[in-house]
Amino acid sequence: MKLKVIFAGLATALMFSTGPASAASRDYISIVGSSTVYPFATVVAERFGKTSSHPTPKIESTGSGGGMKLFCAGVGTEHPDITNASRRIKKSEFEKCQANGVKDVVEIKVGYDGIVVANAKSAEQMTLSLKDIFLALAKDVPNPDGSETLVPNPYKTWNEVNPSLPKMKIEVLGPPPTSGTRDAFNELAIEGGCKTFPWLKAMKAENKSKYKAICRAVREDGAYVEAGENDNLIIQKLEANAKAVGVFGYSFLDQNRDKVQGSIIGGVSPTFEAISSGEYPVSRSLYFYIKKAHVGVIPGIEGYVREFTSEKAFGEEGYLSEKGLIPSPRAERKAFAKAAKELVPMTGNEL
Repeated sequence: MKLKVIFAGLATALMFSTGPASAASRDYISIVGSSTVYPFATVVAERFGKTSSHPTPKIESTGSGGGMKLFCAGVGTEHPDITNASRRIKKSEFEKCQANGVKDVVEIKVGYDGIVVANAKSAEQMTLSLKDIFLALAKDVPNPDGSETLVPNPYKTWNEVNPSLPKMKIEVLGPPPTSGTRDAFNELAIEGGCKTFPWLKAMKAENKSKYKAICRAVREDGAYVEAGENDNLIIQKLEANAKAVGVFGYSFLDQNRDKVQGSIIGGVSPTFEAISSGEYPVSRSLYFYIKKAHVGVIPGIEGYVREFTSEKAFGEEGYLSEKGLIPSPRAERKAFAKAAKELVPMTGNEL
């Protein structure tokens, strides 16, 4: 048993020593991933850099999917140490990590976020149902003649979807498929609206893959515009175009309330309280994942993780809540703070 541990340690050491010379000397934490978690991770990184003896971690906003791809590519200082995610790691991504030698992945949930459908302050505030969102943005929708058949999305304006909505072209600026925000929006909002049709909801039990293909597919005829991973760019475009609508995380709404307003969805406004209580229908969990093989090799990882999961950071009165993070319940925070100290890897059975 001891020999196995020694050989495992040697294998990890070899992975680090065989990387590029510049990478082998890295003394800072490398973080990639979600654009939604990025502002929170940046604040923690800046605090950590100022209050510790370690350099400020370097963070790239690559999107959740892009971050997972980089994170799972391998062990060694040419690969990132941590990836942020605005959704949980997928089973396929976890398996990719394992296949590439990233065996010990530690999961930390940092809190919650809502996904907003917003427009410029100068425009009329939208009041939407999940059904409205599905009919406006799904690739295929139920035939308007009432039959239980699907047709390519024919709706061009919001009032065609619902007569109570504005007579305005459907133009939605949102994240690309690599984004965790997009994954969560497809699942919570578009699929949520899809399930309001009983015959489509029943399809889930009969043919799950077909159901997901229908209920999460976004139209590709120009009504939905992929606006990249930079949510600040979406806000700028909404300011310039009062007829457009944008999809992004609550924290960006909270930081730009002088420029944009969130739509009421399912009768609930996107507020801190409504998201934390679960009343707001389009809310999701936020995570980061740690490559345990890098702990003790790249200096400062443990300290950064503990800073992020301290009550002064992700607690109810923490500095991250001031930036728009919705704190987890106390018991959940305690569990993940403990996980951050013990760094117990996932087994994959959680997924």
